[in-house]
Amino acid sequence: MSDGMGGWRPCRFGAALEPAGEVEQEARPSPDVTVCFAVVKGQRPEWAVQKLTEIGVDRIVPLVTARSVVRWPVGGESGHLDRLRRVAREAAMQSRRTWLPVVADVAAFATVAAEAGASLAHPAGGPASLAHPTVMIGPEGGWDEDELHTGLPGVRLGAHVLRTETAALLAGALLCALRDPVEAPDS
Repeated sequence: MSDGMGGWRPCRFGAALEPAGEVEQEARPSPDVTVCFAVVKGQRPEWAVQKLTEIGVDRIVPLVTARSVVRWPVGGESGHLDRLRRVAREAAMQSRRTWLPVVADVAAFATVAAEAGASLAHPAGGPASLAHPTVMIGPEGGWDEDELHTGLPGVRLGAHVLRTETAALLAGALLCALRDPVEAPDS
């Protein structure tokens, strides 16, 4: 059982969950990995939040860009955000995460672009790097010219054009793998 802020305690099933050890505290991963993705139609945002949570992304930001087709209200609370936060909480429980990711309010492109460490997913970009632990994923129509010319570094996510939610997952996986390398077991 976890409190979502790094604290956890082993439990066992009985008539209810029963404590089976002392409370432990897990350090917060550093740096925070943030994936911002343009809001898309249907249940794809929920899928993206679920998978980003499972792989260890710390902050997830629904994004409105110049070419976004779906437009959720910027900065305000909505039923969409309530649902995404519930999906993140459930995915964190399923994957036994001790740190619950933040599902931020919907943000405008310019707001996220002004953050330190931000980068744009773009085919002409360089490899993912923890020097830029925030990756912005554009809409399926791509970035507009003004967004491309903000001076943000680009991050290349492979040779193929990806759907928004697939690109978000790939960006999160690359950054989390750089931050939390998997160690080979002792032989």
